[in-house]
Amino acid sequence: MADRVKRHSPGDTGAGTGDARRDRWKSHRAARREEFVEAALRALAEHGPDLGMEHVAAAAGVTKPVLYRHFTDKADLFVALGHRGTEILFERLIPAMSREEAPLPRIRRSLDAFFSIIEEYPNLYRLLVRSTFADRKIDNDIVAEDKEVIANALAALLGDYMRAYQIDSGGAEIWGHGIVGMVQNVGEWWLERRTMSRDAVVEYLTMTIWAAIDGTMRGYGVTIDPHKPLDLNKIITLSTGDTAAGQRSDP
Repeated sequence: MADRVKRHSPGDTGAGTGDARRDRWKSHRAARREEFVEAALRALAEHGPDLGMEHVAAAAGVTKPVLYRHFTDKADLFVALGHRGTEILFERLIPAMSREEAPLPRIRRSLDAFFSIIEEYPNLYRLLVRSTFADRKIDNDIVAEDKEVIANALAALLGDYMRAYQIDSGGAEIWGHGIVGMVQNVGEWWLERRTMSRDAVVEYLTMTIWAAIDGTMRGYGVTIDPHKPLDLNKIITLSTGDTAAGQRSDP
């Protein structure tokens, strides 16, 4: 069984217009926007989250007016950066969460995927968390949106496991949001402090999360070997292509 959570990107109609020239032009504009988003990522790495549109234009090798032909304003580029960040997150996190392996390495691999992203793209994460771009406050809270999507998907996954072990799944949503919130808070702390290695913080979190899960399961009389793959394997599939509504389907 897979838990599918998908999201639409802005302007994604999902189909052609029927006009070949218009479709080619739309495809060209979409490709150019992607190029500018990648340039913005490079500018972020160099200038930090206080970068301006002029830095993005310079990184792309164009003038600011050219940039504004493809983005209506700073907020538009900010949202595009957010969607790119979401793609990077889902591309790494979901395969790790869905691997058919024992619980402990599955938790560890998922956490390492998240921390590898904020380590590689620290300024993108800082930019999205504070929701400001070029000194302008942005209404879109993309980090909170991604957090909600992942927490809901994780809650559905945990609920499936709890029901499979004939345990009351009423707390699954609390578990999902609690785990995601803890990981995000620790990630923000680690990103600014760096008082330990990525491996160390991932290991501490892995053992903390497993200890809580193990304790809860034992309270219901269920003992799980953390180093042995479960007979019942369930996966999560997240995609940026559709809405954030969860859909379940058996493989």
